[in-house]
Amino acid sequence: MSNWDERQRAMLEAMGLRVWQKSAAPSELPAAHEVPAPAAAAPMPAERSEPPLARPAAAPPSLALPPAMPPRSAAAVSAPAGPVAQMGWDELRSAVAGCRACGLCEGRKNTVFGVGNEQAHWMIVGEAPGEQEDQQGEPFVGQAGKLLDSMLRAIQLKRAPGTPEQQVFIANTLKCRPPRNRNPEPQELAQCAPFLERQIALVQPRIILAMGRFAVQSLLQSNEAIGRLRGRVHDYQGIPVIVTYHPAYLLRNLLDKARAWEDLCLALDTVQLARPR
Repeated sequence: MSNWDERQRAMLEAMGLRVWQKSAAPSELPAAHEVPAPAAAAPMPAERSEPPLARPAAAPPSLALPPAMPPRSAAAVSAPAGPVAQMGWDELRSAVAGCRACGLCEGRKNTVFGVGNEQAHWMIVGEAPGEQEDQQGEPFVGQAGKLLDSMLRAIQLKRAPGTPEQQVFIANTLKCRPPRNRNPEPQELAQCAPFLERQIALVQPRIILAMGRFAVQSLLQSNEAIGRLRGRVHDYQGIPVIVTYHPAYLLRNLLDKARAWEDLCLALDTVQLARPR
């Protein structure tokens, strides 16, 4: 078995997706049973019409990768405009905790600032806090958080304390939970944008994983479907961005775990190819 096949098997199993042989007949493929589907599942998006990918080619696709990342410095990413642009970590945390710029502050229990290594090489950007995130004040908890932790372990990363190479920094586009977990509104995203921009400027990550539609919209200013944006290396102010599905979506669409695994492979290869020699 090649190193690529071994990495494929390890990552898929870590994400809770059993591995099958490429030659298996459709009837022999594993049943999607890890997480029960909702009683009334929403219709599949257009991109689900594509057949699920069981494994990538023997080598990563030809990529138009950005040049090797320059040494980490405060000037590598331009800071957001306004007072937030001058804040350090402590000031930024206080500003988020006390923010009352939009109506979301009225219903929150806790703001969800972010968690992880403040010099992490990898940054995860999600969408908006849910009920459990609002209660605990931490992004990606509950079942979606457990799946994210499994995905990170598959590429030898974690949210627990560690070195910048091992520990990620996780943040959301919104710092307060929308009522009943509704979609964020444009003005809410706009009000929170300077906080996320400043977090990225302070972390100076070598790569960003954008998980979910609203994370993609905030970072790439694009309304294209995730299925059309994934599989390519995008750019946020000189930082490579990889688009992938939100873990909560993967819990409802199990076969797309294979696609999410491909996105992790692409991110891993991008970091390794862009690493300064």
